Amino acid sequence: MTTLQGKTAVVTGGTRGLGHDIALALAGAGATVVVAGREVPAEPGAGLVALKADVTSPDSVAELFATVADRYGAPQIVVANAGVSRPGPVASLSAEHWGEVIDTNLNGVFHTVRAALPYVRREPGGRIITVSSLLGSRAVPWASAYCASKAAVEAFTAVVALEVAAEGVTANAVAPGYIDAGMGRALIGNQDLWPKLSANLAAGRPGRGAEVGAAVLFLASPDSSYVNGQVLRVDGGVR
Repeated sequence: MTTLQGKTAVVTGGTRGLGHDIALALAGAGATVVVAGREVPAEPGAGLVALKADVTSPDSVAELFATVADRYGAPQIVVANAGVSRPGPVASLSAEHWGEVIDTNLNGVFHTVRAALPYVRREPGGRIITVSSLLGSRAVPWASAYCASKAAVEAFTAVVALEVAAEGVTANAVAPGYIDAGMGRALIGNQDLWPKLSANLAAGRPGRGAEVGAAVLFLASPDSSYVNGQVLRVDGGVR
């Protein structure tokens, strides 16, 4: 079994939804896992520590990593997961909603990775994992901001991978498909839209948060030491 004993991990947006499933997978492998979010629950879950942070604020993210390093040691595993969606047709999508998605999904990943690098680079074996989406490589009407932000995350991750590879650090993205967790749960519950989307699922079902967590666990583990700059799609096969 994969073990992350002695490792410290940070998962942004890890207090709920898919991020929480990812955090639980890492904690189940023995890592000390800090979940970060704008709102912090009193009981974040078994083996998890919760700290407040806003990924749209560079200062907030820098403070998060400094606190983690001081209390639990320098994080070796960082999962940039925090994200939002504001759907709507391009013609009527407000500049405010566009900016909110880009600021969280793309700028938030940049702030997180930049703040994490001084800690992750301290020794070989560091892992940077960003969370993209099926929509990072597939155009869907009324999802322009989300699609654009996730496509940019994949390109950004590929660049980071090139910059850190010589130090024994990897950077990869995981791209979930339709998952019954977080934002995906609301999508699956949409009685008008879901029948059209589910018809394209080769697996015949949506994915589970734990299945995405298992993929992230692989990318966080020593087993993925020669996997770098890749996008691991966890979508069960989409036609």
